[in-house]
Formats: sequence, structure tokens, C-alpha cells
Amino acid sequence: MDSGCGREAGRRLAGSTPAAESRRGRGATANPTGRFEAAEREAFADGWDRDDDLPPLRTEVTLERARTLITRNDSPDIGFDRSINPYRGCEHGCVYCFARPNHAYAGLSPGLDFETKLFAKPDAASLLERELSARGYEARTIALGTATDPYQPIERRYRLTRQILEVLARFRHPVGLVTKSDLVLRDLDILAPMAAQGLVKVALSVTTLDPGLARRMEPRAPRPEKRLAAIRALAEAGVPVMVLVAPLIPGLNDHEIEAVLARAREAGAREAGGVLLRLPHELADLMRDWFSEHYPDRAARTFSLLAQARGGKVYDAAYGRRFTGTGPYADLLDQRMRVAMTRLGYPPERLRLRADLFRVPVRAGGQYSLF
Repeated sequence: MDSGCGREAGRRLAGSTPAAESRRGRGATANPTGRFEAAEREAFADGWDRDDDLPPLRTEVTLERARTLITRNDSPDIGFDRSINPYRGCEHGCVYCFARPNHAYAGLSPGLDFETKLFAKPDAASLLERELSARGYEARTIALGTATDPYQPIERRYRLTRQILEVLARFRHPVGLVTKSDLVLRDLDILAPMAAQGLVKVALSVTTLDPGLARRMEPRAPRPEKRLAAIRALAEAGVPVMVLVAPLIPGLNDHEIEAVLARAREAGAREAGGVLLRLPHELADLMRDWFSEHYPDRAARTFSLLAQARGGKVYDAAYGRRFTGTGPYADLLDQRMRVAMTRLGYPPERLRLRADLFRVPVRAGGQYSLF
């Protein structure tokens, strides 16, 4: 069953592919118009510019004044009901990122715009303090970095993630971090004391052990060995770590499941999880374009296996199926994960963080921040 996926996998996104030299160090190979735009842009050669004269794409950061910080969800297949993302867009440039289509809501492309035109929320810490201090607030684990990486390169400058962690530590609020960056080690002075109270765990994504593949898929994220070293450093500091073998891309990195789990367990990971590649909205065509440039010989197999796991479609958004897929191929991935985790000694139970320690700290003068 390929439902056309294999046949279309080698096509390019017409009119939206900048010269390779100008996008060096970026993940997406194209910059298609967002799905909400009335007009579609198309690049063409007019004879005046040479490809080698084009400047590299620069990262632009826009400061946005959000009214709230915590996002709520009631999805039945997600293990948390609230999350925080201090940034929109992500400079890591992971071509497969399921959050790319969200950039269309800002009138931007889910392609190169997603990794070059970023948004930061400078009031994140004060917004969070206000929301946690609200009358009747009940603490449950906050997931930090569910859409875009809280430790992407611009965090070194803006330090929003660190400020958020400082607030959570003061309120003794549980938090689960998701990242693929060893920059998380910068905040061990906050994370280690929180971990000692049962308030934090970190999920680190190790997509592949192949540095060449990682450089093409996620060009500005730390290389695989640095992520494994971060797992080790976190574990040695007493911070519980989960390794995410995600996304699992059929025919590209799915053969590495056991190797990634073994290396992560050796480094100190105590939990593991995997997610099948998700291709909502524009992301399907972006991945096809990326394959046509980097792995044209693997595209047909990848999209055929993906279709087998998605009921003949590129993507299935149904709860309970969107992360894992269905059918023989999806079942095989699940079985391999479970067998490898058992063999490697991953504990069967998931660590539950404490919410009973939450309290609104007293401000100077004896007044609660609630008032």
C-alpha cells in the first residue's frame, strides 16, 4: 500500500527552494507559503543574482507580549494537561518538527521561516508567577518545551527557560523538561535541588547516533554524543532522565532503536519512549522535499512504510494513533522498544513527580503574591 506516497516522495516544492549556499546550516530545504496566506510566493531567477552571492539566512527574534503563559490541553493520549513554550519557532532546524505548521498562524512559512524568524516571550517569568499565584490554582506537572526546544541557541541570550525554572523552584512546582540540547546542564544548580525534592525530570531526544544524519536532520542541535554526555551528567547529578527515540522515521533511523536505547541506558537514562514520525499539514511536503535533496533513494520506502502505519495516509491525527500508528510495522516498532527496554533494565514504571509540595511563596512584607 503506498496511496501515491512513494511516487510523490521525490518531487520538489516548486518556487520555494532557496539556493543551497544561502541556507547552509538550516534544516528545511524550502520555504513554502503558509496554508492561511491568500497569495503564494514563488522565487525565480531573473539573471541578476548569482547563487554564490546570496547571503546566508540570518536568525531574527521578535519579542512578543503574551497575556498568559501556561497552555492547557485535555488530550486523552498526552500525559500532562498544561505546558509552557517560552519560544515560538526553533533555531535547531529539525526538519521533522511537528510544530512547524504552527508558524502559519503568524503568517510565516513552516519551512525556513520556522527556524529563522523566531518569537520570544520576555515576560514569561512574571506571567508564570502571576498564574501560579492565582486563587484556586492546583499544581500538576507542567511540561516545558513540548512544541519548541526551551534550550535552543537563543536561550543563551534570553535565558527565559532559566527564569521559568527559578519561578517553579520557588513555588516548588513539578516540571518535566523536553530538549535535545546539552545547554540544560547550565541549569543544574536549579535542577539538582528540585530533583532531590521529586519535582523535575528531563526528557532528552536522541534521534540518531549517526552524526552525518543528525547534521542533515537537525543542523543546529547538539550532536548525538553531546546529548548522551548530557544524559550522563544529569543522571550523575541525581536528575531523572528519559531518553526519547523520536521521531522514528521509517527506513531512515528506525534501525537504531536498540542502539540508542543501549547507549542512553549506559549513560544513566531510567525511562525511554518513542514516537512515530508525524507529518501534519505542510510538514508532509517539507519532508518530501528534504528527502529529494538528501536521501532520494530512501524516500519511496519511507513514505510507503509510513502509509502502512497510518491507514494508507501520510498522517493520522486520531487520538491514540497519532504517536504510534497502527498495523504490522507500527506493532513491530512497539515490540522492539518493549523488548529492548526490558533487556536493558529500564524500570517498567514511570516516575511520578510530586505536586504536594506546591506553595505560593511569601513576598517581602509578608504579602502573598496572590494579593
